[in-house]
Amino acid sequence: MSNPLDTVFAALADPTRRAILAMLLEDDMAVTDVAEPFKMSLAAISKHLTILTRAGLIAQEKRGRVKWCKLQPDAMKDASVWMQGFGQFEPVNLDAFERFLKSELGSEPHTPES
Repeated sequence: MSNPLDTVFAALADPTRRAILAMLLEDDMAVTDVAEPFKMSLAAISKHLTILTRAGLIAQEKRGRVKWCKLQPDAMKDASVWMQGFGQFEPVNLDAFERFLKSELGSEPHTPES
């Protein structure tokens, strides 16, 4: 995707990635700690983290043997500004936005394995 806004929205479209972002609001986390609450492989979580990193939503860095993830504070600024134009400056509910996109695009979102 060539447009950074498209890349951010594509990353935000997945509920697992949104859950990861919510976890990182609290503090930086090791990749293994990020993976812990999800019922999927570490490789699957790593793919999600790669997508979030490419979108500029998180940064990953190696500290010793451990890879850490941290939220990029200004990463959603452009997306937030764009969405506010549709909500007359009220907060945007991303789950409602996902349902809207699903109804418009007719596609089923990816959900974590259960």
